Amino acid sequence: MRITYLSPAEVASYIQSKQRVFIQGSAATPVRLIQAMLEQKERLDHVELVSITLQGISFCEEDMGHHFYINSLFVSQGVRKIVNGPCGDYVPVFLSEIPALFRRKILPLDVAMIQVSPPDANGYCSLGTSVDIARSAVDEATYILAQVNPNVPRTHGDSFIHCSRFTAACYVEDPLAEVSYAEKENDVTREIGKRVSELVEDGATLQLGIGSIPDAVLKNLHQHKNLGLHTEMFSDGVIPLIESGVINNKLKKKVNGHSVTSFILGTNQLYRFVNDHPLIKFLDVAYVNDPRVLSLNPKVTAINSAIEIDLTGQVCADSIGPYQYSGIGGQMDFIRGAALSEGGKPIIALPSTTGKGESKIVPYLRQGAGVVTTRGHIHWVVTEYGAVNLFGLNLKQRAASLISIAHPAHREWLTKKWSERK
Repeated sequence: MRITYLSPAEVASYIQSKQRVFIQGSAATPVRLIQAMLEQKERLDHVELVSITLQGISFCEEDMGHHFYINSLFVSQGVRKIVNGPCGDYVPVFLSEIPALFRRKILPLDVAMIQVSPPDANGYCSLGTSVDIARSAVDEATYILAQVNPNVPRTHGDSFIHCSRFTAACYVEDPLAEVSYAEKENDVTREIGKRVSELVEDGATLQLGIGSIPDAVLKNLHQHKNLGLHTEMFSDGVIPLIESGVINNKLKKKVNGHSVTSFILGTNQLYRFVNDHPLIKFLDVAYVNDPRVLSLNPKVTAINSAIEIDLTGQVCADSIGPYQYSGIGGQMDFIRGAALSEGGKPIIALPSTTGKGESKIVPYLRQGAGVVTTRGHIHWVVTEYGAVNLFGLNLKQRAASLISIAHPAHREWLTKKWSERK
């Protein structure tokens, strides 16, 4: 089936004032359509934009005014300043529950703006690198505006949408946004990766968060056997493990034999790897991140990070004090799913200090900080100085355990602050 392509400006002209517009994110961010929309701001009034992680574009305050309002479901660099100002805000929500906001009409969508692969012989395009919440968005939106791009990989699973669903479409051949987490590795993340890998058992089902630490973990798993992959996202680090058969998904109970994700973000090597790969499933995040589904897999090992953690085990992973830095995302979905899995291990892995040398293990969370993982859900915590399991420990034991893996320069200070607290 052939598509009649319009220019990006013509496609963006379908957006009207006072509409709620979903924008697909990560490597699938439809940058050309966003730019065309912003260029038409003078005709638009109070358009609400909802998204998770956008790549390849940053919103500026001069674009906002009364024209646009960003109601972000996860805060990425391109919207961070806006979300913390008068022209935006953040919705605290588990990633697994965002599709319900669309499907239950809590956040009814007028428009879904997406980037897809070209149609196949039957007219089906693929949502490519980001199915996550885009699946529910295209199912529920009244109008679908598509940026068709041959650089978008054709992925399997819940990603297909027939081109007859498009209200309007443009054609581009732009490269997808790339991120190389390997370039961000250092001695600290490599040591954390080694320590976390020692907690991963043969036959485990892996979930990986975002950043250099997950990739550092993966580099230490080449001697493992029969690993599974059921994760919110993954990057380039999984490629050699899938190719070598270390990740073979033989022991998974859910979607056996297939690696499962909701989105990917990495380099072009990764995008080429997943293209038409029959053993990688991109599924709706309402399924991928459902703790009830996760818990049925064996030895779910969930690896996530944090901004800071207090001495009782409360984890802040989304804000720096009251400043909204990222979002809840899928951390709690997987922490809980791993805890309920037979032999599962929920892990929070973080450097002991910030780039400025401040301790990430703190007596108290900063005023205004959000708690993403509660002290009732916390299990394993790993820094470059060790790994401790807080599950079942009382408050004094937790404090002692966390101080033992803090940076040596901060242990005396933490001990003093804890004694003052008690």
